[in-house]
Amino acid sequence: MDNTEVIEPSPEVAERLRRRYPPPRVPRPVKIALVVVVSAVAMVWLIWAALVHAQPDASAQVSKYVVADASIAVTVTVDRPDPSRPVTCRVIAQAQDFQTVGEQQVPVPATEAKVVDVTVEVKTLRRATSASVKGCTLD
Repeated sequence: MDNTEVIEPSPEVAERLRRRYPPPRVPRPVKIALVVVVSAVAMVWLIWAALVHAQPDASAQVSKYVVADASIAVTVTVDRPDPSRPVTCRVIAQAQDFQTVGEQQVPVPATEAKVVDVTVEVKTLRRATSASVKGCTLD
């Protein structure tokens, strides 16, 4: 047995509620369509950005370094998809407290080999303890 009874509001109460809580300005199906379109555009942009930035023009890493008091000799291994294009890499030297104590732009000329080693001597303000490559750009 069901004891619940639905009570209909009087017309005055129904009118007052209708004025207090008007219908939304933008219908629900339009809101859903907008969310779908914005989500699709965002997903397309995300995939595009990932594909464009997944393959850098050139990558480099420090393969070895030799430390002296006022300089550091760094060997940089550069990998390029197109070895016919010259590249410039930025090499920095850091002290024990992670301060940058030396920096140099290393030009890598065009060659036939995709992977090349370039050795450069970076002058430092004080004794360096490590070196790293902070990016390469095509010339």
